[in-house]
Amino acid sequence: MANDNCTADKVLGIAHGFQSACVLMAGAELDVFGSLQAGPKNAADLAEAIGGYPRATTMLADALAAMGLLIKSDAGQYSLADGADDVLTDGGTNTAAAMIRHLANCMRNWAQLAKVIRTGEQAHRAPSVRGPKADLESFIEAMQVVSIPSAGPLVAQIGPPPFTHMLDVGGGPGTWTIAFLRAGSPECRATLFDLPDVLPIAERHLREAGLLDRVTLAGGDMATDPALPAGADLAWVSAIVHQNSRAQNRELFRKVHIALVPGGHVLIRDIVMDESRTSPADGAMFAVNMLVNTPGGGTFTFSELAEDLKSVGFADPILLHRHEGMNSVVQAHKP
Repeated sequence: MANDNCTADKVLGIAHGFQSACVLMAGAELDVFGSLQAGPKNAADLAEAIGGYPRATTMLADALAAMGLLIKSDAGQYSLADGADDVLTDGGTNTAAAMIRHLANCMRNWAQLAKVIRTGEQAHRAPSVRGPKADLESFIEAMQVVSIPSAGPLVAQIGPPPFTHMLDVGGGPGTWTIAFLRAGSPECRATLFDLPDVLPIAERHLREAGLLDRVTLAGGDMATDPALPAGADLAWVSAIVHQNSRAQNRELFRKVHIALVPGGHVLIRDIVMDESRTSPADGAMFAVNMLVNTPGGGTFTFSELAEDLKSVGFADPILLHRHEGMNSVVQAHKP
């Protein structure tokens, strides 16, 4: 029987995959879709709106139309395809625009993978055409995009230990703070700790959720600050540990341990690999993402996370919830 696992057509199909991704990401970075929200434009007007050269903009718009993301009329006018306003513009109710822009930044680093393998050093980072500040906002809003569908259901599923004060370490846009506060009693409070430039984004989302008065926004850097805000009885460390080496995680866990009151719990949400490191498959691919994007990050097994937690004083680590993606949860407590 012929082996269909590795054929020329299959591997070339994989290799060509970057082309459609690049077209979509360029459209998102240049805000082609937002520029067409007010109505159709010809190539010249679209080029002026996005700051592009007319010839290049025409080719990009034609490719987006060929992919079914734009519609091109017989008169050469471009307009949004059905559903594009909802998914590809910043104001869409199901927008993926921020995540697409974040993935564009990732892709620029992934393109250097062979060099990373040879040198052992992370990829050279270059900002997008939108600039570093916009890239940070895209990253934070991308975390909102991927977390909103799962935050409430996951918190309900894990049944978090009772808490009065939650510390959200690297809380980003506040998605998980909102989910925990909604699941807890009305008296529960939270401290969201993240970089100062991130806090205005979190403030906006918390205000929209009607929960800003129950949250303290604390600016700092978990990697370099000597301590985290103290006094919480629950610490939530979400999608953080994969950015770190094991040594960095031990230092982070040490700070979390000090910040918690006795009897407090830590919950770590992240990918958890099996011992072979080949499953879940998305986790193996995500490890490569950390290879190109961080100096020492990766994906870890439960035994590694448990060992690192216990090394700084946490007790009884358990895999509270297993998931094929980012929503595995490890729990431990401070005696």
